[in-house]
Amino acid sequence: MKASIGVLYSVPQGCTAYGVKRSRMCRILSGSGEHTGTAHWAKAVLPAVSSRLLYSYMNYARFLNAVSAARRESPIRALTDRLATLPPSVISLAGGVPNPDTFPLKSASVNLSDGTKIDIGSTLMKRALQYSATAGVPELITWLKDLQKKLHNPPTMTYSPDKGKMELCVTSGSQEGLSKVFEMLVSPGDNVLLDAPTYSGTIAALKPLGCNLIGVPTDQHGIVPQALKDILSKWSPEDSGKPEKKNPKLLYTIPNGGNPTGASLSTERKIEIYQLAQQYDLIIIEDDPYYFLQFNKEFAPSFLSMDIDGRVIRADSMSKILSSGLRIGYVTGPKPLIDRVILHMQVSTMHTSAFSQILILELLSKWGVEGFMEHIEGVKKFYQTQRDALLASAEKWLTGLAEWHSPSAGMFLWIRIKDVPDTHKMIMQKAISKEILLVPGSAFNLNSADSSSYVRASFSLSSPEQMDEGFKRLASLIVEETKARS
Repeated sequence: MKASIGVLYSVPQGCTAYGVKRSRMCRILSGSGEHTGTAHWAKAVLPAVSSRLLYSYMNYARFLNAVSAARRESPIRALTDRLATLPPSVISLAGGVPNPDTFPLKSASVNLSDGTKIDIGSTLMKRALQYSATAGVPELITWLKDLQKKLHNPPTMTYSPDKGKMELCVTSGSQEGLSKVFEMLVSPGDNVLLDAPTYSGTIAALKPLGCNLIGVPTDQHGIVPQALKDILSKWSPEDSGKPEKKNPKLLYTIPNGGNPTGASLSTERKIEIYQLAQQYDLIIIEDDPYYFLQFNKEFAPSFLSMDIDGRVIRADSMSKILSSGLRIGYVTGPKPLIDRVILHMQVSTMHTSAFSQILILELLSKWGVEGFMEHIEGVKKFYQTQRDALLASAEKWLTGLAEWHSPSAGMFLWIRIKDVPDTHKMIMQKAISKEILLVPGSAFNLNSADSSSYVRASFSLSSPEQMDEGFKRLASLIVEETKARS
């Protein structure tokens, strides 16, 4: 059976998600031409979920480590969070909050690139400088949830809270959200699956948790599903709920413009990976900071888009598109797990900078979704032009010396140096003398001591002229290194 809508629905789940009768959902799933029109990637023709999983729901408790399971709500934070949703007429003698009249900052005016301004008056400034709800400024959460619905249309939006209803919280960049997700789910000795090679920050966050990192082979299109299947075949799906069997519980991936590889998963691969996650009861951690930097006209469907089970935790970031310094990210996923992230925030950061949230909220409210997407188009065009310039320079200077694939998203070009089996010494010791700096591929290995013939080049900051000169210098360095080895 095939589905002509852009999500992997069984008949009962489709009826629940879209509020239609069983007979109509059967026609939709059979590919009869009818569709709901709500999925932004409705053109895709996807297989329906397997019958074994039609009525399955997630047992979130089994994924929590002992520390996360022991967390309880802070009574004071709970009052603060509650106060953020109450009308101004409420008189609060509860919170130990400072009086904003004593703050030296009274207002702010921010000039935008289009010549307009955002004014933060005295009343709003008091709010921006005060403690805020842990999960985020309520209006910003609402705006971001609406954005997720428009972009991803998560099936879990209609679920009950205990069954994995979509929830969202604002974090200090997506890195904080990811770190807290790892610290919620990972126990010492756990087997964690992730792209290989992958983002060095993720490796640094996971290693101190005492888990075993299992790299899943990738190519220019991201994780290879057959390789993932081969790795998982070492365990039995029936043992997923037995801690002593050490079945993997998590799969981490960067689906678009991977760091460092620039690889992007195809829809077909995502479907295969999601189905394997269903079979082995994995939570997918979808780290997607480059989602908005996809150079193709239409955004690729996300794992969140096809998440009928509530097994996807998605990390998004405003760093690449609005500001990296304001530190605004957001984590979306099943409510039972996002609530645990919020409990962790209550006793650590307490909340993401309220000033940053208010400033971003005012900007997004001024733009609306349409204005936001217009801005995204401009950012995409900039990075696509940068990518094309870097590729032209690579073709000019590195042909015959190196190999690469054109990235369809992100900020990076992953380059294999043909006759240099380990680039670490060449980059870290010799590149500086040529006044060119890249990142050696070993920095992204699960074991950084392992050799790598790759280097990562970024096309985000340098001008086309600088990139061209940089690759000229790199080519000279490669030639010298190759001669020294011969």
